[in-house]
Amino acid sequence: MILTKFAVRALLLLAITATISCDRLTKHVAVSTLAGSSSRSFLADTLRFQYAENTGAFLSLGAEWPARTRFAVFGVGNAFLLCALVTTAVRRRWPWPALLGVALFATGGASNLLDRILYGSVIDFVNVGIGPVRTGIFNVADMAVMLGALIVLWAGYRFDRHTDSY
Repeated sequence: MILTKFAVRALLLLAITATISCDRLTKHVAVSTLAGSSSRSFLADTLRFQYAENTGAFLSLGAEWPARTRFAVFGVGNAFLLCALVTTAVRRRWPWPALLGVALFATGGASNLLDRILYGSVIDFVNVGIGPVRTGIFNVADMAVMLGALIVLWAGYRFDRHTDSY
């Protein structure tokens, strides 16, 4: 499907706005309702809401590092990589599905980066699983990052570099 430049830009703006809004709103709700309380379980404990502040990266990787190292890697490094990814996608005129994936990935990453800058940690609150097989605790921004990465991978296999480009 070929979209006009206006349609692509509107879709990207919608994805960015929805991702930031949902992430910020759900983190606010998590802080107000879950912080300091026990976890809440739904669907026979398949879905669990529990408040966590993650100073590290994925699955708390690097949480024990010194604060300056965490800031350099998860703050400055993250910001640089997100900017490089967006710049590359736009300059190389990636197809619109890949741009959508990049928008989700970068917006989710930027929202978590904002948490790191403002609070020194990322607010996580969702855990999914069955019995002892569970995910780590995550948030809406993490879901956007994962969905965005999957869309970029799919678009890389699906689209030729010169078709449906933005």
